[in-house]
Amino acid sequence: MQSEVSTMFGLNVYTERGVYIGKVNDVVLEVNEKKVTGLAVSRLNPEMFDTVKAGVVIPYRWVTAVADVVLIRHVKDQFKKPEEVPEEYNISNEDEQ
Repeated sequence: MQSEVSTMFGLNVYTERGVYIGKVNDVVLEVNEKKVTGLAVSRLNPEMFDTVKAGVVIPYRWVTAVADVVLIRHVKDQFKKPEEVPEEYNISNEDEQ
């Protein structure tokens, strides 16, 4: 897959199953090898990521297509935030005494 790096900035990133991930903010390059190694993605989907972080770097080996959008492999539960455990399931110190 060959394209100009500058064409990737601002593209939306989706998984192959159509789940929105975020927007390409920067491209990580390995200059000596003349290849892209990752995509810095910002404006993350809050349902998939902890929104406190500014962004993530997606390994370029996950990219399957680049055109009007960037498609990446759907890696099961790779990005999903851990589910919050309801309070009723938390064990308090009082219960242990």
